[in-house]
Amino acid sequence: MTNPKRRPLILIVIAFMVACTSLAQNARTPSTLIAFQKHATSFPADFFQGTAATQSSRVETIQSESKLVGKTLPYHVLLPVDYNQPASKSKRYPVLYLLHGLSGHYTNWLDKTRLVEYTAGYDVIIVMPEGNDSWYTDSATVPADKYESYIVQELIPDVEKRFRTSTAREGRAIAGLSMGGYGALKFGVKHPEMFAFAASMSGALDAASWTEADLKGLEFVWKTLQPVYGATGSETRAANDLGKLYRELPAARIAGLPYVYLDCGTEDVLLQSNRSFADILVKQKIPHEYRQLPGNHSWTYWDAQVQEVLRIAVRKFGK
Repeated sequence: MTNPKRRPLILIVIAFMVACTSLAQNARTPSTLIAFQKHATSFPADFFQGTAATQSSRVETIQSESKLVGKTLPYHVLLPVDYNQPASKSKRYPVLYLLHGLSGHYTNWLDKTRLVEYTAGYDVIIVMPEGNDSWYTDSATVPADKYESYIVQELIPDVEKRFRTSTAREGRAIAGLSMGGYGALKFGVKHPEMFAFAASMSGALDAASWTEADLKGLEFVWKTLQPVYGATGSETRAANDLGKLYRELPAARIAGLPYVYLDCGTEDVLLQSNRSFADILVKQKIPHEYRQLPGNHSWTYWDAQVQEVLRIAVRKFGK
């Protein structure tokens, strides 16, 4: 039975998360979420001026045909400045996989941040996949929605086939915001042999534990969660519950985890769940960094924090 004191908080959390993750809302979004739009801080009109020229020469868009999902799943690749220069033709680069949030798309990181500018000084390839509203999880109810398997079995091999990437664990990192933050930390614990670093910005870390009763009045959100996780108590929920996965991790496996980073804004309604998850990491003695800084669930916050994720990822590559 749902705790009656818990439901109002969860309603606020989900409404805030969905309203702010994408500036272009899905038409199905309940009208009750409109009030939260004001929290998604807009950038000045000239914020992105000057980035188009550098972006056009460094960004490639791949139309990936997924056999697992049964549809085209495009992804952006942001290449290092020197990638196509003759002197770098034999050079291989580490890769950061950057995941979008709920109601967002693979285009968000380039459209809503200065990522092109921030990466100009780094020898890193950035890959931004399309995850739709999948929670980066193999669905419990829709056989074709195998988005976790897609990332691991199709996307990463496709990237490594097309581009001069490092193919070692020490050359891969994964990060994301909100739904993508949840996904990144999940990939880190379920596939630790693949990543040296996993990072979450404003992560929706409790997603697998939310129920239909928690989300009454927010049918749009439940429509994304229920097909993914199935009924309360399902195997899929247990297999993708971040708190459970990290809390029950055997001590022998902790040394093999990627380095974990998470942050959250002090005005973000997901703050308490991020604090609680950080407590799990402390108790389990899992190497990590947790930061809480002024900000809310907005692109202004993520534009600032993706710079920190880049800096830490570069330090962890090759360690």
